[in-house]
Amino acid sequence: MPQLRTPYYLIDEVELQKNLEIIQYIREQSGAKSVLALKCFSTWCVFDLMRQYMDGTTSSSLFEARLGHEKFGKEVHAYSVAYSADEVDEVAQFADKVIFNSVSQLKLFHSRVSHLKVGLRANPGISYSHFDLADPARRCSRLGVCNDRDIEAVADLISGLMFHFNCENDDVDNIAAAIEQIGLKYTALLKKMAWVSFGGGIYFTKDAYPLEKFCQVLKDFAATYGVQVYLEPGEAAITGSAELVTTVLDVVHNEVDIAIVDASVEAHMLDHLIYHTHPKVSLPGSGIHPVMIAGRTCLAGDLFGSYELAAPLKIGDEVRFADAAGYTMVKKNWFNGIAMPAIAVRRLNGTVELVRSFDYNDYIGCLS
Repeated sequence: MPQLRTPYYLIDEVELQKNLEIIQYIREQSGAKSVLALKCFSTWCVFDLMRQYMDGTTSSSLFEARLGHEKFGKEVHAYSVAYSADEVDEVAQFADKVIFNSVSQLKLFHSRVSHLKVGLRANPGISYSHFDLADPARRCSRLGVCNDRDIEAVADLISGLMFHFNCENDDVDNIAAAIEQIGLKYTALLKKMAWVSFGGGIYFTKDAYPLEKFCQVLKDFAATYGVQVYLEPGEAAITGSAELVTTVLDVVHNEVDIAIVDASVEAHMLDHLIYHTHPKVSLPGSGIHPVMIAGRTCLAGDLFGSYELAAPLKIGDEVRFADAAGYTMVKKNWFNGIAMPAIAVRRLNGTVELVRSFDYNDYIGCLS
């Protein structure tokens, strides 16, 4: 492995391929297609591998849809919570499916996309999420159409429905019951549709997940209602496939030892700050030596977490944080002007490639 300057994200294609092979198995056994959720992971330097196992991409904005079209290819599902007219016109030039979030947007823009497969997001009023912040069915949710009669009134304008109602759902019995409930609630509508998406947030790449049962649920639904089923894996596609590699710059003491690394939770693993969670340390190994690991920004709460490691940390030590693919690189930012982690990939053949580094010009280039 070449000597890389920290911090950097390191994507491991061998670990990534393990997830992709599960996705391929589900495709083969259930007939369900899978499109990568770019809102979670858009690092296109590994798309050559991913497109071999997936059917395309799904997006939450014009730019994501364009990225999927240009860098991934295959199917492009274009969804947005709200489109402007010029965005609809542009996305209609390359999308295969355009999915609207509301009946009002569907009616407003349908004539501009009528040559494409048009869909509508439905909010079934059920969900699975450990966090209210990420719950699509939370009170007063703006995500999707809640009243099935409103959808029925415009059914002739669409060919498919999207139900995105999960966040890190690893309970196959729960997802099976939810899919059954959707079938019962939307029976008449579903029989008019050509395709249905169950969105993302289904953790089917978790160890020992009952894939056979999951596949049968999807297969039965497709057969019962005569629809092509889609999944939109984000985290499930890339979980466990990347690390954030950092170096200890200083160790201070205030009741506990605090190791300050050359990266930041606020800037480089923002979701942990948002959801009040902490990343796992993949290196060094666990042990009996307590330490708090902190980021280098001025934010007092820029903390990776408290750990017990195999040895005390000292200046110059390498620290690696696990699961640094999903919702990390897509959310990284220039807070405090802290150096942006480079992006490196360990390819399937074991070689490590530095695919992108960032410098001061990148920093000033995003400002004015």
